[in-house]
Amino acid sequence: MANKRPQGIELISNAQIKHVDTSAPETGTRPSIVRAAIYARSSSFNLKTNYSINEQIACCRKYVDQRGWATHYLFFDEAESGGTIERPKFQSMLERAKSGCFDVIVVWKLDRFCRSLVDLVNVERALRDCGVSLCSVTEFLDTTSTIGRFNFRTIGSVAELERELIGERARMGLHALAKLHKWPNPHPPIGYKRLNDGRLGVKEKEAKLVRRIFAMYLQEKSMSQVAFMLNKEGILTKNGKKWTAVAVRDVLTDEIYIGMYDVAGVRDYVEEYRILKDNIFITTNETRLRYKRKGATKPAIPADRKSATIEKMFGKYFDLLKGAKE
Repeated sequence: MANKRPQGIELISNAQIKHVDTSAPETGTRPSIVRAAIYARSSSFNLKTNYSINEQIACCRKYVDQRGWATHYLFFDEAESGGTIERPKFQSMLERAKSGCFDVIVVWKLDRFCRSLVDLVNVERALRDCGVSLCSVTEFLDTTSTIGRFNFRTIGSVAELERELIGERARMGLHALAKLHKWPNPHPPIGYKRLNDGRLGVKEKEAKLVRRIFAMYLQEKSMSQVAFMLNKEGILTKNGKKWTAVAVRDVLTDEIYIGMYDVAGVRDYVEEYRILKDNIFITTNETRLRYKRKGATKPAIPADRKSATIEKMFGKYFDLLKGAKE
């Protein structure tokens, strides 16, 4: 019977989760027989380049029967990459694992389960917390056994090494970019654009806004007020959002505007990155930190911002009342 294809399992089925055996007890006690869930995956619908889902299932069923376990669940993802764990039925399987629906997950091969060692170790750790083991039919990996757990710890060590090497290479690459005064991502600060060679170029329209923000702050001496005034004019941040006091502060404190490049441990002065004069930047930040000095007092909230805040609060209140009536 183990060599036969199980009834009711079809590759073309739209219901990709099948409850093959419903004999599991409904109590919270662990059953005397091990309840197995089988997981299979294909990366495309081309069976010539994939060990088919049906064949994977047949091998796993045979393994389950040989171990004296019982198949309770079957999960399979068709045409899904193993490069990510964000697969529909894979995630459904993890949810059922958290609910204690089975005791072990059986796969034909580990690369059907996870391609990344880091993902594999993390998922296994989550399964272990749920009391669920993991078995591979074609590799000597079975976390229900002592030797299998030892093998998995070895894999975990390799995965940790992989994580550290990736991080080290990333840091080295970032430092190399920084020594050339290149920007490390596609999103430079407001006032700049990232050039084809990775360095920054001043974007004059945004640079004018940066200078204006510094001037507004020196006049208003309030980051919240500057944000309010910018929003009132319909001016958005570089990523298209409304201004906040935090967004204004990020502009006021960024030394890149006086040409000071500080990335990945590299701190250099780059004249072509300058947008502001030093004295404006220094005066602005001395003003920003004035409350740390004795005798400094906070000014009252301007009337227009106070009125706008009150109107906003009343608007939310009336919206709540309207929702309650409906």
